[in-house]
Formats: sequence, C-alpha cells, structure tokens
Amino acid sequence: MTQLAILEQVLHQFAGIDAEHFALSAPYWQPRTYKKGEFYNEYKNVCKHLGFIFDGLFRTYYVNDATGEERNVFFFGKNQVIVAYKSFMEQSPCNYYTESMVGSTILYIHYDHLQLLYQTSHQWERFGRLVAEQGFATIMNRTEDTLFKTPEQRYLNLVEAHPDIFSMIPLYHIASYLDIQGPSLSRIRKRISGK
Repeated sequence: MTQLAILEQVLHQFAGIDAEHFALSAPYWQPRTYKKGEFYNEYKNVCKHLGFIFDGLFRTYYVNDATGEERNVFFFGKNQVIVAYKSFMEQSPCNYYTESMVGSTILYIHYDHLQLLYQTSHQWERFGRLVAEQGFATIMNRTEDTLFKTPEQRYLNLVEAHPDIFSMIPLYHIASYLDIQGPSLSRIRKRISGK
C-alpha cells in the first residue's frame, strides 16, 4: 500500500474525508525524508507545512536565551500530525525548533494548498478544525501535566504515547521533556521496573 493510500485511510478515520474529497488533495501531498538532526521547522521561521509522520520521531524544543539550555516540549511520532501549530495557523515566526531525532519519513502539504482545500470542501474544513482542536488539547494536556502531575505520572504518560521512545533517543532528552534531571529519571525507571 502506498503512503498516499495509507494517509487516505487515516484521514477518513480521523476526519471522515471520503475518497472524492481526498482526491482533491492528492496532487498536493509531497514526501520528505529527514536525517537525524534535520529540522522540520526552525526558530523564527514561519511553519509553511503540515505533515503526517510515517516513521521516525521529532522533538519540539526551545533554547533558554540566558543559559543556552535546550528544553524539550513535545514529541511527534509515527501516525501523528506534525506542525508548529501557532506558527502554521497564524503564518507567524515560530518560537521554537522542531527537529528529527532519528531518520524520519513524512508526507506534507503546504499551507496555501490546505487553505485552498478548506475553501473547496467542508470535509477539509472539518479536518482543519479537528487538527486545531487536537493541537489545543495537546498543548493543554502538556501544560496541565507539568502543573498537576508528578514526574512519574508524566513518565508513564510519555511511555503510553510513545512506547518506543526509549530505544530511539538518549535519556537526557526524555529527562528534559519531563522537566527533571537524569538521576531522577533513573530512579523513576528503577521504581517502575520493580513494580
């Protein structure tokens, strides 16, 4: 099955886009392969593309101006939409980086083409609304996890969302995402494996 056919199935399940309406988008989707360390989007650049990840893993992070320290904010993995939500929706400069952590493959669509689909099809408008709602939920869940959940609960949520992440990236990236130090992550992993 081709990537485009897989994407058609996924978008039908996600947003109810039927074959006729998906066909409107078919010429616009482009494949892209990223090497480890390549950027999907960079700081101060406007995010022009929305992508669907077939394999790989991306991280979104910002750099503290005072210390130069990187802080991981989001991970995007297989079968997820990847986009710098605010930058894409507003077509404004992005406040962070989105980088491929391993070799990754996506199909992406340009902002202008997606806007054209929104004008042409109510099914694509629905897709846009659902992506925006999903983005909002992702951001709120991340914020509330940081405010209200323990590092161990955040760790378990990460494992549930990205079960293969520990075999893909160094632990210091996971510690950064959980907002803890490496030794604390080691203790959490030891406690959980002992249960």
